[in-house]
Amino acid sequence: MWIINLLLLFVFFAGVFFGHQPWFTLHRLNKSNVLNGTLIVLAGFTLLMLLYVLGFFPQSVAAPFMMALYIFIAGFFIGYAFRLLNLRNKSGPLLYQHRSFWIDHAPNFLAIILILYGIFRTALLTDQPVTGIRVTSGISLISFGIFTWTLKAVPEFRSKGVLLLDRYIRWEEVIAWNWQSESVLEIEYIAQESSKNERIREFVTSIPEDERKEIEIILKSKMDEFDEERKKVLFKED
Repeated sequence: MWIINLLLLFVFFAGVFFGHQPWFTLHRLNKSNVLNGTLIVLAGFTLLMLLYVLGFFPQSVAAPFMMALYIFIAGFFIGYAFRLLNLRNKSGPLLYQHRSFWIDHAPNFLAIILILYGIFRTALLTDQPVTGIRVTSGISLISFGIFTWTLKAVPEFRSKGVLLLDRYIRWEEVIAWNWQSESVLEIEYIAQESSKNERIREFVTSIPEDERKEIEIILKSKMDEFDEERKKVLFKED
């Protein structure tokens, strides 16, 4: 049993390592990637079920495999959450973020529900028998809840840059901003991509009209403050 526990511990820290790396970012997700990924996962589980029915994937192997999968997912989301926290520390104090119930509290309620359900799923506080599958699946739900708590759906304008989901955009990489409408702000920035044709990107965000002046002051101040650094970045790009 201790060998399995050591293996699960190793798999957990491997998941933390992969989750902490910037290899996977949310902005790279699109319909094609999500659909292909879903099909691959479904095909993989279908193959495992077929092997299980045929006797090539017995319970003695299937249970540790699923435990390792759950614990890897748990480690991945814990590492992802630490990556987001590090990005917030790196980007400095918060200057502005659009606040509302659905932005601030609804995701936190979802995170709390996931964490509580994860604790329930482990069966540690219930009369159900505690098994490795239940414990590891519960831990994976708790980890996903922690990740959900750290992820913000709207841009965070901070002293050193803008945090857009899991992407950190330094102020010297912000090259322009304009209002598409009275409450829709568009920001253009230099993305760190391999292809030069995709380096200039933009995102739009909703800003309440009564907070328009506040964000304008911040943007003008930061554009002036990082003007020299921005010129160096643009000159390097040319």
